[in-house]
Amino acid sequence: MLLSAVLLAMQALQLAGALDLPAGSCAFEENTCGFDSVYAFLPWILNEEGHYIYVDTSFAKPGEKAVLLSSDLQAEEWSCLRLVYQITTSSGSPSDPSRLNLYVRFQDESFDRLLWSAKEPSDSWLIASLDLQNSTKKFKILVEGVLGQGSTASIALFEIKMTTGYCIECDFEENHLCGFVNRWNPNVNWFVGGGSIRNSPSVLLQDHTLKSELGHYMYVDSVYVKHFQEVAQLISPMTTAPMSGCLSFYYRLQQGNDNSFSLYTRDGAGLYEELWKTDQPESAAWNLAEVEFSAPYPMEVIFEVAFNGPKGGYVALDDISFSPVSCQNRTELPFSAVEAGCNFEEDFCNFYQDKEGSGWTRVKVKPNMYRAGDHTSGNGYYLLANTKFTSQPGYIGRLYGPSLPGNLQYCLRFYYAIYGFLKMSDTLAVYIFEENHVVQEKIWSVLESPRGVWMQAEITFKKPMPTKVVFMSLCKSFWDCGLVALDDITVELGGCSSPERLLPPPGECTFEQDECAFTQERRNRSSWHRRRGETPTSYTGPKGDHTTGVGYYMYIEASHMAYGQRAQLLSWPLRGVTGKQCLTFFYHMYGAGTGLLSVYLKREGESEGSLLWRRRGEQSISWLRALIEYSCEKQHQVIFEAIRGLSLRSDIAIDDVKFQAGPCAEMEDLTQQSSGYSEDLNEIEF
Repeated sequence: MLLSAVLLAMQALQLAGALDLPAGSCAFEENTCGFDSVYAFLPWILNEEGHYIYVDTSFAKPGEKAVLLSSDLQAEEWSCLRLVYQITTSSGSPSDPSRLNLYVRFQDESFDRLLWSAKEPSDSWLIASLDLQNSTKKFKILVEGVLGQGSTASIALFEIKMTTGYCIECDFEENHLCGFVNRWNPNVNWFVGGGSIRNSPSVLLQDHTLKSELGHYMYVDSVYVKHFQEVAQLISPMTTAPMSGCLSFYYRLQQGNDNSFSLYTRDGAGLYEELWKTDQPESAAWNLAEVEFSAPYPMEVIFEVAFNGPKGGYVALDDISFSPVSCQNRTELPFSAVEAGCNFEEDFCNFYQDKEGSGWTRVKVKPNMYRAGDHTSGNGYYLLANTKFTSQPGYIGRLYGPSLPGNLQYCLRFYYAIYGFLKMSDTLAVYIFEENHVVQEKIWSVLESPRGVWMQAEITFKKPMPTKVVFMSLCKSFWDCGLVALDDITVELGGCSSPERLLPPPGECTFEQDECAFTQERRNRSSWHRRRGETPTSYTGPKGDHTTGVGYYMYIEASHMAYGQRAQLLSWPLRGVTGKQCLTFFYHMYGAGTGLLSVYLKREGESEGSLLWRRRGEQSISWLRALIEYSCEKQHQVIFEAIRGLSLRSDIAIDDVKFQAGPCAEMEDLTQQSSGYSEDLNEIEF
C-alpha cells in the first residue's frame, strides 16, 4: 500500500504562503492568482479561511462541471506542474464518480489537450506531478472538475505549482516532498530528516543542499528492523514525458553496516530494472552517484534500502537531479521508434526480405467497387503476399523489420487483411528474431477474422537483447493459398494498454467509446448512428470500422430515411485561432444509390454553414481519407451532413475524425496521387 507524501512528515501539506510563487502557480490563500473560473460553467469557490478552492454538490447537480483557466504561460525550459487535490464522494462506489481533468490549451490549436485525469476518491490530499516539455508556444492550463453521483461529492484544489525542472528532481526542502511517496512498511520507512526533527540517533548534523542542520533530506534507519531483508522504498512521481540523460543524487550510509542501497526503475506494468547498487562509499560524507537514466515511456524511480537486521545503520538521500546530457558526455543518437514503422507509400522503409526471393510485393489498387484499397488513405500502397499464382505449397514469405534495442518495452501495431484462404489459422504470424536471424519466439498469429477487412493487431513485448520483428506469411497447400495484405506498421515505446495510452488523443475521435463531443439537433431513426460490424442492408455500407476493423463508426441507415432526407453531426465548439487548421477523416460511400456527404464550417453567430468539402454518389468499397485545410479566427463548429440517395443502398459512414493545428502536411503529395479525387483536398479561408 502506497501512502501519499503527506504521511512522510508531520503537517506535510501545510505549504508556505503564496509569496513569490512562479507563473502558473497558486496556493489559494487569499485569491486565485490569475486563475479564473470560466463563466459558462460552475464557479470554483475559495474557502472562507483560504488554503483551497472547491466545487461540491451542496450548490450543484451531479454531472455539472467547474472550469478554472490560467493566464497565458510559457515553458521555454522543461517544467514540472504539480497539483495538490482531493476528490471525495458518498459512501459506496458510485457508478459515475467525480473526475478531475487537467488540459493544456496551446494558442494555435482549436482544441484542448488532456494531460491527466483522476477519479479515485481519497480522505487526504494527493499530489499529481506532470512533466511539461519545453516549448516556445504560449499556452494556458485548464483544470476541469466534473461532479459525480452522490449527495456529498466534492472536488478541491489545495495548490497548483509550475516550476522549472523535472518532476523526478527533489531537494526535499518543500513539505510536499516533490510528490515522492513512501511504500509503507510496519517496521522500516523513509522519513524526513533535518530541520527541527531530532527523533533518531542516526540523524545527520547537516543536509547536502543547505549544508545546515536546518536543511532537509530523506533517511531510513534500521533501528526497528524485525526480520531479515526488511525493505524500505522511496518512489518518485511517474514520468509523463520521454526523457534520457543523467540522474544524480547524494547519499550517505554508515560504514560497515549490513545494508543494501539500490536504485530501480519500474514501468506502468510493474516491471523492475536495477540501474545502480552501492559499493561501500569512499567516505562517511555525502557521496555523489551518477546513473544513466532513460524513460522513453512512463516510469517511476525507486530508491530501495534492504536491511539484514536492526544493526544495519542508516541510509540518507538528498538532492536528486536530472540532466538531459549523458553522464559520460556520450553523443549517440537515441533510438527513434518512428523509423521502425512504415506505411509503404514511398518504399519498404527499413524493412527487407530474404535474398532468395521476394514473398512480399508493394502494390497499389485504385479504389473501386470490388477491390479494397490500402488502409492509410484508401488509394495508396500496401504489401501483398502469397498470391495464388506465384506461391508454392509450403512457401514462406518473410518480411524483416529494423533492429530494436534490447531491454525496452515496445508496442507493435499493424493492419492486415486476409483473402481467399479456406483455413485462416497461421496464414500470417509475427516472430521475434535475434540479430543473427535465429528464431526466438512467435508472439502473434492469425486465428479467425473477417475476410477482406483491414484488421488491427497490437502486441506488447520486451526482450533483453536486440531483436527484429519478422512478419511471416504461409501458403500451406496449392489448394489453400490466398492473399495476405499488410499496411501501416508502427512501433511505439511502452505497452499498448498502458494508462497514458487510454487518454483520448487530442482533437481526435474514433467513436470507440462514444460519440466524443459530437452532437445532433435531433435523434431518431433518420439520425447518425454509432455502429460496429456490417450495416443491416446488403451491398452498401462498410464491413467494419477503419480504426481496428472490429470497432465503431458513425453512419446513416438509408432504409430508415426517405430520398433526400438529411442528417447532421455537429462537432464540439472549436476555438478560432490564427493560422491554418487541418481536418482529416475517413468516409465510406458504397452502394448503387449513394447520396451526398458534405462538410460545412459554421461560425459563431451564423445561421448556416459554409461548404468545405463534398462527395456525391458511390465512391469505393474501401474507407477513403479526406483532408481539409481551412482557416477561421472565430469560434466555430464543423458539420458532417449526409443526404440519403435514390435507393436503400445508400448508407454513408465516417470514422477517425481528427483536428490538427497547422497545414495538412501531406496535401501536395496526395494531390499528385489522387487525380480525379481533387475534392478530397480543399483549402478554405474565412
